[in-house]
Amino acid sequence: MSLEASSSAAAAQGKRKKKENDNLTGYLFILPFLVGFFALTVFPVVMSLYLSFTNYDMLGTPSWIGFANYERMLMDDPKFVQSVKVTLFYVFTAVPFRLVFALAVALLLARLVVMKGMYRTLLYLPSVIGGSVAVSVMWRQLFGNEGALNSILAKLGLPTVSWLGDPAYAIWTLILLYGWQFGSSMLIFLAGLKNIPASYYEAAEVDGAGAWRRFVRITIPLLTPIILFNVVMQTIQGFMAFTPSYIIFEDGRPLNSTLVYVLYMFQRAFTFFDMGYASAMAWLLLLVIGLFTALIFKSSSYWVHYESEGER
Repeated sequence: MSLEASSSAAAAQGKRKKKENDNLTGYLFILPFLVGFFALTVFPVVMSLYLSFTNYDMLGTPSWIGFANYERMLMDDPKFVQSVKVTLFYVFTAVPFRLVFALAVALLLARLVVMKGMYRTLLYLPSVIGGSVAVSVMWRQLFGNEGALNSILAKLGLPTVSWLGDPAYAIWTLILLYGWQFGSSMLIFLAGLKNIPASYYEAAEVDGAGAWRRFVRITIPLLTPIILFNVVMQTIQGFMAFTPSYIIFEDGRPLNSTLVYVLYMFQRAFTFFDMGYASAMAWLLLLVIGLFTALIFKSSSYWVHYESEGER
């Protein structure tokens, strides 16, 4: 018995050592990710939360000032208020514009029979390159006083417009650029359209339903989960818009009409070296995005339809 017991103990110890070696190997494989996650994500997030309660110019030592940054932001900063107004207008205009345009293009692509892959690729390209500096520079040239758009207007005998210099038009150039980058939303809508059974449309057509009625009664209800996803993702992206406004208008000109929130936060951090204030702005933006996301999900119970209650 003692020999059998010692053999069992040795076998158990061997299995335990093998398991420990396997665990160690696994930890070594995920170690680069853990180092990157804690060093490049967790630590900066925690540090920015601390800095939001300090006065820090990136050169000296942070000094604790409590909620002073938040009080100044909400009570005594007209540019902050302007950036909030511009951003809300931008989000509530650009996001619906992009989604409606993406859905319209997806409906057209769903009907294509030949060369579908080529059209999808070409229409998706703006989403890949749309946020780049090069496209923003191209957009600035396109809408400049001597740009292609004004040249076309002049040749047609129409008055030219100061697209980038007039506060009434400047923000719309950013909205058009945001809408032009519709490719990712379009592909998601297209995937949703492909999942709608053709038998639904055939039955509705037999019952005499026209194209518009089929769209309203079949397409839209069955697409609402996809619409929910796109609305959430595009709303978050809209609140974080930065590159086009920075490249095209630099400092929110004209008259701060294009001063989106993240651009002003960037100015506070890297132009005025007010990192404490910029950190407070970043955390407020996080709370606002979280609030809007929660509201969208909360409202989804009233307008999002699923095939069965079990999938909700």
